[in-house]
Amino acid sequence: MGTSAPEAAVSITAALEGSAAITIGNVVGSNILNILIILGISSVIVSIAVAKSTIMYEIPYMLFITLLLLAFGMSGGEITLVEGVILWIAFLVYLAYLFRMAKKDKVEVEEKEKEEPLWKLLLLTLIGLGLIVWGSDVTVNAATAIAKALGMSERFIGLTIVALGTSLPELFTSVSAARKGKADIAIGNIVGSNIFNILFVVGTTALITPVVFASNFIMDTLIAFAAGVLLWLCVVRKKKLTRTGGILMLLGYTAYFAYLMLQS
Repeated sequence: MGTSAPEAAVSITAALEGSAAITIGNVVGSNILNILIILGISSVIVSIAVAKSTIMYEIPYMLFITLLLLAFGMSGGEITLVEGVILWIAFLVYLAYLFRMAKKDKVEVEEKEKEEPLWKLLLLTLIGLGLIVWGSDVTVNAATAIAKALGMSERFIGLTIVALGTSLPELFTSVSAARKGKADIAIGNIVGSNIFNILFVVGTTALITPVVFASNFIMDTLIAFAAGVLLWLCVVRKKKLTRTGGILMLLGYTAYFAYLMLQS
């Protein structure tokens, strides 16, 4: 949730400013980039171990809700209020699953030598949220201006510049975890972020205003689904994402970016 906060702030801000069309591009673009670029880079650095529950439940759930988003988008060219409620229900189901898993697999966490005072943590949280909201407002305005100045569509800007900007927390978290030998965090971070992006970000935005789902996004959403399938195929046998899988993902994103350039 923490690393997906920028996607949420950007999409909700865009909806409030009448640019909800950027929401799907931001979410789908981020999900593609999260798997193909961030996991690609992380697994090139070090092989990433994958939990059995991630392979059996979380990645399939991510694939299911990606298809659900596609079905909603194709049904009427927009994500409606009712569909937003359905996405939110699916989000609550996912949270219930996480809560159950957390109770089932309790892990002792080493206490820090010196705990930070509560007031400091609350203050830093408020400052961080404030910066995210401010940054999202700047990002939406800048992306829209760039699109108009270069004659590019909001779709292209949302799928590339905005998606990269809002995915930076995932990138830094995953690469840092991989370098510190905690690579298993990377998979959970990315799969969790992708699920959160669709269910919470799109769902919440749809509760504010109908989210436009242009026909061009059908192919992008299918690519997001294909990226998820590639991830599952790369990890299902060896229970880890190896350098070979990472290279395949980076090549996949290169092909996708070339496709976007030709489309724009």
